[in-house]
Amino acid sequence: MTAQSEQPPTQVYKQVKISVDSYVALAFKEACAKKNISMAAKLSEFMAGYSKSVMHKKPSPDYTTKRQRRAAVKSIVKQLEQIKDFEERYRDAIPENLQSSIVYENADQWVSWLEEALEILGSM
Repeated sequence: MTAQSEQPPTQVYKQVKISVDSYVALAFKEACAKKNISMAAKLSEFMAGYSKSVMHKKPSPDYTTKRQRRAAVKSIVKQLEQIKDFEERYRDAIPENLQSSIVYENADQWVSWLEEALEILGSM
């Protein structure tokens, strides 16, 4: 044996399982081949990025006190009010000739549901 340590042989992956959906797997394989990128290297890069994003996520909010829960509900109410306002603007911007259409009816139904939810949360 030489003084230098022997390095293990480099492993070459011949098959990488991407998805149970054969179309997704084939599309990924073709995209990597077009760019002359190793599928395993691309997956490793993706997993490294995903791991970083998971590690930097904020911890779950603490709702142990009544004050924290009420503050969370107020925040939700504020967001729902904003969504309702946007949905009302969307509905009101639908041209008159489409106001009997399914699109208008769906938007109107969403406004009704949001108003009902806000009414329920406001009565708490």
